[in-house]
Amino acid sequence: MKLKFTGFSDPGLIRSSNQDAYYVDPEGRFFIVADGMGGHAGGEEASHIATREIQAHLVANWNSGESDPELLEKALWQANEAILLDQQNHPERADMGTTVVVVLFRQAESPWCAHIGDSRLYRLRDAQLTQITEDHTWVARAIKIGDITSDEARIHPFRHVLSRCLGREDLHQFDVQPLDVTAGDRLLLCSDGLTEELVDEKIADCLQNIPLLEKASVSLIEAAKEQGGHDNITVVIVELQG
Repeated sequence: MKLKFTGFSDPGLIRSSNQDAYYVDPEGRFFIVADGMGGHAGGEEASHIATREIQAHLVANWNSGESDPELLEKALWQANEAILLDQQNHPERADMGTTVVVVLFRQAESPWCAHIGDSRLYRLRDAQLTQITEDHTWVARAIKIGDITSDEARIHPFRHVLSRCLGREDLHQFDVQPLDVTAGDRLLLCSDGLTEELVDEKIADCLQNIPLLEKASVSLIEAAKEQGGHDNITVVIVELQG
C-alpha cells in the first residue's frame, strides 16, 4: 500500500508561541504530533523533546526483533524519561509535559497507533469520520460514565484537564492499538487546537472534499482560526492508496 502524507502547524490567533511539534518521516514509516504544556518555554521544549526522542528510538530500532507495540511503548517511555531528565536539569520547566499521538507503518497493511493525552487520531472512510483515540481527560471520562454530554464537554471548564501526559513520574501506561485501514482511507493526527474549534462534521468535510492533502490541511487550520484559533493548531494527514 502506498502512502501520501503532509503536515502543517500554526500558532493560531491568540498564542505568541507554538508549543505544538510534529514529525513526518520522509519515508512514510511513522508520524508524530505532540502538544506541549507548562508555560512558553516548557511546553515548547516538552513537545520537541518527545518528538525528537520518539523519532530517534523508532529509527534506531526499526529493524529490531521487537513487535510494533513494544517498539512504540519503548519509544514513548524513552521520551518520558528524557522530559523528566530535562525537568531535573531545568527546575524552571518542572511542570512541563506533552501529549503525543504516533502512527507506525512498520507493516503497511497493519499499522499501529500509540497516544497519551488529548491529541487525536481520526480515520475518514467512505465519508465517515471515526475518532480512533480516546482522550485522556477529565471530561472524556465524565462523558463515558454519563456525567456530562459531549455538547457540555465542549464548553466545560475542566475540558483541558489531562489525566495522563508525558513528563510525569507517576505515568503507568500508554494506549497502544492496531489500526484497521484500507486503501482510500485518510488518517488525521491533530492537536486539540483543531478539535477545540471544529466539530467532527467540519473536519470530515475538509478531509472528504479536498483532494490535495496540502490544501485539506491548510483548510482545516484556516477553519479552526475562523472559529477563534485560541490554541496552536497542528495537523498531519496520511492517505492510503492502493
